[in-house]
Amino acid sequence: MNHHSELDLSEEEWDLIEKILDKGQIWIRNKKRGIKEENHLKITNMIAEVTGSLMIKELVKTSKFLSRILRHQPQEIGLTLDKNGWADVNELVEKSQIALDTIEKVVTTSNKQRFTFNDDKTKIRASQGHSIKVDLELKPVEPPETLYHGTIKERLDSIEKDGLIKGKRQYVHLSKDRETACKVGRRHKGVLLILIIDARKMHENGYEFFLSKNGVWLTDKVPTDYLTESRKLNNDWMK
Repeated sequence: MNHHSELDLSEEEWDLIEKILDKGQIWIRNKKRGIKEENHLKITNMIAEVTGSLMIKELVKTSKFLSRILRHQPQEIGLTLDKNGWADVNELVEKSQIALDTIEKVVTTSNKQRFTFNDDKTKIRASQGHSIKVDLELKPVEPPETLYHGTIKERLDSIEKDGLIKGKRQYVHLSKDRETACKVGRRHKGVLLILIIDARKMHENGYEFFLSKNGVWLTDKVPTDYLTESRKLNNDWMK
């Protein structure tokens, strides 16, 4: 089994890794187990790699929890968000029982920058994606000529009927390029579908766009008139 920091492991695989880790720690502590001296370093390195994997898994778990609390269900732990979506960091630590350094690691290591601190790190909020009503203090900005949306083919009938709608979220989320849209679309089970949005035309016709702190483009809705289907064939993008 590969013990490097991979996240796409089954629960059974993680259970096995944890067992290996536990056994390895016992081996290191007790040299009388008959392990050859030259194998101690190998085992120590293996434990370091496995520990790193487990730490990453824990950070991912914490990130998902914070997303739920800061975007959707602060009442789950009795947390108060202000009108702009900010939560008091000390209150979050107290009510979530998550250590401050763990929260800081989640914020600083997230490649999607899902969360942000205020300047003095006394408050924290989700960058976007809320289903509860908050004012993220975003100002309308002019979008690029084209934006993208990653989804799955199974949703195409609904999209052709209603366009892109925000559902329970505050905004429709759009990506700056196809690559990012692909990553978003692959989160869903189904055949990847990339939609091209004529953002310039929408903007000219009075639709507002916002840009979140972590680079996600936001708008209230995208009518079908501004959508074009794009698909990937043989590594070439075709309209």
